[in-house]
Amino acid sequence: MSVESPESSPAPSVTAAALPAAVVPARAAPAGGSGFAFTVGKRLSDTSQPSAEQVAANGGEFLGRTGTITTPHGDIQTPAFIAVGTKATVKSVLPEAMADLGAQALLANAYHLYLQPGAEILDEAGGLGAFMNWPGPTFTDSGGFQVMSLGSGFKKVIDMKTTPLPDQALSDDAVAAGKERLAHVDEDGVWFKSHLNGDRHRFSPEISMQVQHRIGADIMFAFDELTTLQNSRGYQEESLERTRRWALRCIDEHFRLTEERVGKPYQALFGVIQGAQYEDLRRKACSDLGAMPFDGFGIGGALEKENLGTIVRWCNEELPENKPRHLLGISEPDDIFTAIENGADTFDCVSPTRVARNSAFYTPTGRYNLSGAKYKRDFGPLQEGCDCYACANYSRAYIHHLYKAKEMLSATLISIHNERFVVKMVDDARLAIESGDFFAFKEQTLGQYYS
Repeated sequence: MSVESPESSPAPSVTAAALPAAVVPARAAPAGGSGFAFTVGKRLSDTSQPSAEQVAANGGEFLGRTGTITTPHGDIQTPAFIAVGTKATVKSVLPEAMADLGAQALLANAYHLYLQPGAEILDEAGGLGAFMNWPGPTFTDSGGFQVMSLGSGFKKVIDMKTTPLPDQALSDDAVAAGKERLAHVDEDGVWFKSHLNGDRHRFSPEISMQVQHRIGADIMFAFDELTTLQNSRGYQEESLERTRRWALRCIDEHFRLTEERVGKPYQALFGVIQGAQYEDLRRKACSDLGAMPFDGFGIGGALEKENLGTIVRWCNEELPENKPRHLLGISEPDDIFTAIENGADTFDCVSPTRVARNSAFYTPTGRYNLSGAKYKRDFGPLQEGCDCYACANYSRAYIHHLYKAKEMLSATLISIHNERFVVKMVDDARLAIESGDFFAFKEQTLGQYYS
């Protein structure tokens, strides 16, 4: 990834050992009564007592647990899937429907809301929840993911491989084929072009905090630099140190705005852990940010699927146990179980509604596409026994017809079902941790889904 704006100069390469330790701001975290808290419930290692063979296969101790995140707009029982409402809406689904299907919280996107309609509009409306008629807890990410991923053209960074691009070794200037670089990073922040109209914008740690405070979510994320798996080790080190410095600036601005915006509900701030696929960088990031007065942490960055559990475990072995951890951007069943058993408390992904718009629906025996001709006369529900609104009221044949007729209602009904499927699976995993049946539940669920 390019790290230079036209005015900047290259930063020197450093080793992880040479990176300075974190310096915690002098300003103290808000006193009690903020309305935000986290309580650990039961630990997977205690309730299920995994065997030595299971621990060895995992690469280390299982760090999964249940818990409760308390926010000014309600509690979140963890582990929990946080549905994504990118532009203050879960695509094609009413907020009331999200509540009915059991969603505990929604996550919106600071980058998109900054561009449209503007953070000041949400502030005037009373905050994100009031604006979208969602009474429960809300999250916003910092905008860093979209600035960087849209900037390099790699939209699903978790799917990137370390294999070099054609005619390109591992490169700090990597751009997806046919894409233009829209973001340029310097020490102070990022210049980027809007994907909507090409206008030039500036994000810095301070601007990200100002935007997110105006949006008004219960949980926000610090502004970080997202690297890709194409970046060199040297650049990953430089970027990690920049993200550490930006974290300190985010904290300082967050505390300033919290004191200034008297009468507003307290907004929790999560630090974001980067470090790509490198164990020493991930652990250093957790050590540095874990010493800062964040309310919780997000595990972000480029992740190879086969290393997901290992990286999550590295991070959670280092992070403070009494603060929640959010894994950014997963929803496939095997990834969900891997994340939960290695200590992720919450996670989000757009996948349930994204695949729904292409007619894909989840079932216990796998994911299927409703566009197939065999569904034309299939008058059963999307999933037998599912308690969602779509399954209770509509048939596969009808939704197949809607999709073929290009009617928007098809996306709505499949999205409702897919969100319910993922929410319920995570709810059941939480209950399985509490009852001591997690590993049996995992084996049965994944064995059936991927059969």
